[in-house]
Amino acid sequence: MDLYEILGVRRGAGGGEIRRAYRRLARRYHPDVNPGDREAQARYALITRAFETLNDPERRRAYDAGVPLEPAEPAQSYGFEGFDFSVQASVGAEASTFGELFADVLTRTLGGGEAGPQRGAHLHAAFSVSLAEVLTGTERQVPLTRHVACRACLGRGVVHAPAGDCPACRGTGRVRSSRGHMVFARPCERCGGSGQLTAMTCRHCGGQGVEVRGETVRVAVPPGIADGAELRVAGGGHAGRRGGEPGDLFVRVHVEPHPLFRREGPDLHLVLPVAIHEAALGARIEVPTLEGAVTVRVPPGTQSGQRLRLRERGLPMPRQGSRGDLLVEVKLVLPSLLDERSKELLREFARIHHEDVRREWRAAEGAGRRLD
Repeated sequence: MDLYEILGVRRGAGGGEIRRAYRRLARRYHPDVNPGDREAQARYALITRAFETLNDPERRRAYDAGVPLEPAEPAQSYGFEGFDFSVQASVGAEASTFGELFADVLTRTLGGGEAGPQRGAHLHAAFSVSLAEVLTGTERQVPLTRHVACRACLGRGVVHAPAGDCPACRGTGRVRSSRGHMVFARPCERCGGSGQLTAMTCRHCGGQGVEVRGETVRVAVPPGIADGAELRVAGGGHAGRRGGEPGDLFVRVHVEPHPLFRREGPDLHLVLPVAIHEAALGARIEVPTLEGAVTVRVPPGTQSGQRLRLRERGLPMPRQGSRGDLLVEVKLVLPSLLDERSKELLREFARIHHEDVRREWRAAEGAGRRLD
């Protein structure tokens, strides 16, 4: 077992190079970084033993002279005895190894990262609008129960108090903690590292800076909105804790079906019942729209299924600054024959106008036979 090879350094490496190699490998193999990994734990034990031997001048001279190593003692915990892993304590070349080594372990183990401002959570809501409201745009008042800034501390989580030494750090501004042989020092969260307390936790909100309140939020619905579209109201969610930014409110809009009109994008479709004589002779018929009735001319000889287009009578297209069309589909309605006089008139019409309405079918059928 070559201790230099374990640390990945040359035999003539100086103490600084050995310490840097140790910290780099410790960051990778430490059990707190690799929980439950037995291979990493064994590797870390070798790295620690190599460092302890080569970092001590007398033990290193003995090792270089060929003196056998003492048997390793079973370790119950691992640590960096004599090193202070304060994230902000080191500068220069040492800062990268110390700061990176246990940044994530500090956060998990010591609760770091929880005391600062936190952004509020998002809220979600939904409501329905009519097709007429899609045409003009509208607004809704959405009732919400949400976190808002505490009225007692104005969202700060603390209130002013007479100045005095911080009891958490005893006026030093730093809190030291240990885990096994590891020693951690970090700025005191309670006083922010100043060592002095000029404020105390707000009793009304427990230091969170927020309280629960029922409110209504105004949501503007733009013209032409699509069914299922989601609107975002910036800052309409929960207030942030300890002065953090508020979350947003996301509202899903559903468009109610209309009894007469069918929507396809910005266009509207309408089925128009037309009597036989109106379709045959032509007529002027009143047609409903979302803005009131308009008169439409049905040309003579109009067939069932034929479409009439009313331009700019559909829904707005906000990005284009224009509107869709209203497409009116003609549907012929047969009369109810209640007396012989009506039947006789239709028979007479058939004798006078004996058009073969199915001649195209027969022509297509005949062409198919010839092709065979």
